[in-house]
Amino acid sequence: CSPGSGILPPCRVLDKYRLYVGVALAIGSSIFVGSSFILKKKGLLQLADKGVTRAGQGGYSYLKEWLWWAGLLSMGIGEAANFAAYAFAPATLVTPLGALSVLISAILSSYFLNEKLNVHGKLGCILSILGSTVMVIHAPEEEEVTSLDEMEIKLKDPVFIAFAVVITVVSLVLIFVVAPRKGQTNILVYISICSVIGAFSVSSVKGLGIAIKEILEQKPVYQHPLVYILVGTLVLSVSTQINYLNKALDMFNTSLVTPIYYVCFTTTVVTCSIILFKEWNSMDLGDIIGSLSGFLTIIIGIFLLHAFKSTNITLKQLTSAAIKEPSLPLHGYDAHHTLLENMESPTLAYEEDNPLLSISRCPEENTAFSH
Repeated sequence: CSPGSGILPPCRVLDKYRLYVGVALAIGSSIFVGSSFILKKKGLLQLADKGVTRAGQGGYSYLKEWLWWAGLLSMGIGEAANFAAYAFAPATLVTPLGALSVLISAILSSYFLNEKLNVHGKLGCILSILGSTVMVIHAPEEEEVTSLDEMEIKLKDPVFIAFAVVITVVSLVLIFVVAPRKGQTNILVYISICSVIGAFSVSSVKGLGIAIKEILEQKPVYQHPLVYILVGTLVLSVSTQINYLNKALDMFNTSLVTPIYYVCFTTTVVTCSIILFKEWNSMDLGDIIGSLSGFLTIIIGIFLLHAFKSTNITLKQLTSAAIKEPSLPLHGYDAHHTLLENMESPTLAYEEDNPLLSISRCPEENTAFSH
């Protein structure tokens, strides 16, 4: 690849073309994945109106709802496009673009599901996306795995086996102990199950990607037992994720489920990749500080999303409290007291004219908690 006179060499043109294709696939993936949450939620709400047993209560009537299947198909297309994007663009570009699905889901839910986020939720969503992006940017590149034999060696590493055992134990405790007691009241339970098991599904997808490449090279992949283990693990993990993601969507606000799921899933996948591909060997001090900063930002974002989701406060309310009676400056204690009085007023939040900054309790969320 020798540079010409003022003209990009063919290899540079090909690299830019591949980059644009990867970006387009990643953006398309976010659109399909973000839309899938809305379609699934819409189907689950229709079933709730019919009085059937809800997914959050152990029902499986959603399998007969065409909107739910449309959402599943949309998610499948999105995940396939995301998988293909990694073949054209670097992971440090594709993974942050996955955060677009959070924004798309939040925008569509405000139009089709009448769901709103308060000021804290919007700040938490932004912080969560920024934290995930910082972690991905500072994450080192993984070691290249070119064959199933190399993948098998990495899967047999004692550190990864210990990680897999911990993930399995945590998943079983969440499924059989925590979920029956707290699943319908704590949004993090069902989402944690989906996110933790995501470590197995992503590892299986990467291994099967290597198998598909070897099939194209006309190698006898079907004779390798690892292929069948990866397929079984993928089917089991994805089916479990779909089941508990449906429960989370059925019981809680979509604009909360989507960003929290994205953050938890991304964190789990990055951790699994670091352990499986020995990525910590190439991390310098700057990357370590950046990764820790991103992780702390994610924790703050999740806290804002979850802890203040029922707080009735708007940005205009805060602004009006700050500029109230400017000609008569108040003492520090009085100003603080006035602000608290405005924040605690139960009617101010519902007198807001701007729909983007207003707070509203989702009717289906109240119905879910009334059972």
